[in-house]
Amino acid sequence: MVVDTLDKLSFYESLNPLFKDIVDFLKTNDLNKLEEGKHFIKGDDLFVNIQTAKGKTRETAKLETHRSMLDIQIPLSAPETFGYTPLKDLPAADYNDEKDVTKYDGPAETYFTCKPGEMAIFWPQDGHAPCISEQPEIRKAIFKVKA
Repeated sequence: MVVDTLDKLSFYESLNPLFKDIVDFLKTNDLNKLEEGKHFIKGDDLFVNIQTAKGKTRETAKLETHRSMLDIQIPLSAPETFGYTPLKDLPAADYNDEKDVTKYDGPAETYFTCKPGEMAIFWPQDGHAPCISEQPEIRKAIFKVKA
C-alpha cells in the first residue's frame, strides 16, 4: 500500500508500467470534471471509474481484495477514510472472479484518511475498506490497473 499526494504519482511509475499512462491521463484530464462512470484508458487493463459512493461507518465498510487489478483510490469531494489489513491476516473467503473481488467480514486492523488531492494505492495483497466518511456521499475516482 502507498499513501501520498496525487501529484507524486510519477515517483511510482517504476512499480507498474501502466502508471505512466495514468500520469499522462491526469495531465490532460481533470478528475473533478469527468462524468460519472468508467473512462477506458487502455481497455480493460487500465480505466478510471468516477463514482459517487455512499459514506459508510467503520462498522459497515467491508474489507476487500482484488487478484488481477490494483486500485488507486482518490477522494474528490471530501476526505475519505480507509481501513487496511494485509491479505495474509485475512480469513479465507469466496472470490468473485467476474468482479475480481473478495469481501471480508470484520473490522480492519488500521485506519487512515486521504483528503482530496491525495491517493491510496492498494495492491492485491492489500485488504482495504473504502468509503468511510461522515459525509452521506463521496465523489471519488478509482483507477483500476492490471496488476
